[in-house]
Amino acid sequence: MLYAEQIKSVLDHNDWLKVNQKLLAKMIAEYMYEDMIQPQLKKDGEWAVYQLTIHQEKHYTFQAKARYFNSYQVEENSIEIVEGDEHRKASSAIEFLLDIQPLIGMSAETAGHLVKELNHTLLADAHLQKEASTPSDQLIKEDYSQIEGEMSGHPWITYNKGRIGFGYDDYLNYAPERRKPVQLLWIAVYKKRASFQSVQGFSYNHLIKNELSENERERLYSQLEHYGASKEDYYIMPIHEWQWKNVIIQQFSEDLAHQLIIPLDKGEDHYLPQQSIRTFVNQDHPLKKHVKVPMGILNTLVYRGLPAERTLIAPQITEFIKGIYEEDSFLKEDCRVILPGEVASINVSHKYYEQLKKAPYQYLEMLGVIWRESIYSYLEEGEQAITLAALLHEDRDGKPYVQSLIESSGLSPEKWIEKLFEVLMEPLLHFIYQYGTVFSPHGQNTIIVLKDHQPHRLAVKDFVDDVNISDQPFHELKGLPHEIKEVLRSEPPEGLTQFIFTGLFICHLRYLASILDSRQLMNEGDVWKCLAASIYNYQGKFPQLKKRFEIFDFFKEEFTKLCLNRNRMVDYGYGDGDDRPHASEYGKVTNALSLWKR
Repeated sequence: MLYAEQIKSVLDHNDWLKVNQKLLAKMIAEYMYEDMIQPQLKKDGEWAVYQLTIHQEKHYTFQAKARYFNSYQVEENSIEIVEGDEHRKASSAIEFLLDIQPLIGMSAETAGHLVKELNHTLLADAHLQKEASTPSDQLIKEDYSQIEGEMSGHPWITYNKGRIGFGYDDYLNYAPERRKPVQLLWIAVYKKRASFQSVQGFSYNHLIKNELSENERERLYSQLEHYGASKEDYYIMPIHEWQWKNVIIQQFSEDLAHQLIIPLDKGEDHYLPQQSIRTFVNQDHPLKKHVKVPMGILNTLVYRGLPAERTLIAPQITEFIKGIYEEDSFLKEDCRVILPGEVASINVSHKYYEQLKKAPYQYLEMLGVIWRESIYSYLEEGEQAITLAALLHEDRDGKPYVQSLIESSGLSPEKWIEKLFEVLMEPLLHFIYQYGTVFSPHGQNTIIVLKDHQPHRLAVKDFVDDVNISDQPFHELKGLPHEIKEVLRSEPPEGLTQFIFTGLFICHLRYLASILDSRQLMNEGDVWKCLAASIYNYQGKFPQLKKRFEIFDFFKEEFTKLCLNRNRMVDYGYGDGDDRPHASEYGKVTNALSLWKR
């Protein structure tokens, strides 16, 4: 029977119970944070007992520890269901979802789709439970692109491996945690149907010569000759096999019929998918560009396409960000921040969908490619790159990756975290305070460069999707070209601050603080005190920016609470709108950093 051996190996009763209990604990904790559920406190204490009533005959009880930022850590083995006279261990994340559906006002349509996403997530978690076996002590020696395959997905979103559009065969072949190298397909696109963009001094011919060997170029161009086409009339570009089979053949049939798009062949190089699924790192030639291509699956909140307007402007945004860096001695010489740029892109719009007013955004993101500079091209001897997300990883035995790093660094946990915050915060703060420009520094886009297992410097990537600018009349933004202003989100002060507050503090550091506290490496409060100190240390270096510190205030008592799960489950659902869904705003979150406001 097809896949019978994989199913037998992975879908073990005990492992299925473990992944359900783990996901269920995460669901309860995050839905409490987002105020979708309001369990009653039954017994106070460090690990308090809570009860969530479903109806008169059924309720859940569990133990949870209150954390900073109105967060909770739920003990997964403590979750029980009381139904009538029966007491039993909770064993199904999906049963819980259906139980709370009427309590949170989730539609049946949304609940049905969400059950599908949770099933996909649980199946992937079961694979990870069985197969992700690299101990943290060994993983700290692994390469950047290999470590990505050990990650378990978004720490906050509960349906984090939903991947709607993937079959089980696609999961086995293409999921990042499978760590299976792929060869990208190449197609030719008639130049009048496509648009090529690059940073200054970087031509299309230069790009292709760098990315493809001479034999490879000859082989691909020979395919064009079979169609009677001239290579001077076409751009060649990589695509993902999944996108070819599931989107391009069907949606671009007319272009294929008229030889405006011509299928060529597989490339020679092997690539590993990263956590974003659609970004690939070359394994045969690590210094070659990282490649970002659309894959029209729905994962977390959005379809994983390439928005046309941002693909077109990517090289210009790179020049804008790097222009700031080149003129700023603090960023360039003190921080030595790394900014892997999106140096070239090709976009191919769909001739009919682009004419449709308010077309669903997924149909405007189907065919394109972005080439990004390789992180390896920036690393110096003795340096090792890891994504920020890696710091939240725990191996099968429960040992945190960050603990292994700290133990190997020769530093105390306090000194290691102090160095981490210095490396992480100073470039991010300088961009927002000095230039009114902010990245979205979540776990995938933020790269920590280590040396001797200690935080050494920062790299930030993915400018095209995650750079935003202030709506304040800062003179540093006056010379920004109109076409960039039209594409980049312009935000009021709190909105801009939120990219760091929510994108980094809430979406990442609150989990890191919990891990450090749980493993008795560092008290949770001391983690946040150390973060506050890092912000003040930066501000002490630039007293002339005092007014900007007040505009972008990281120490105020409350922020608007941005919610990711609520967006899908209650507010946006599975609608197919003309814009990508954004985080929902609901209530306020208490800012732990206000405790150390001076």
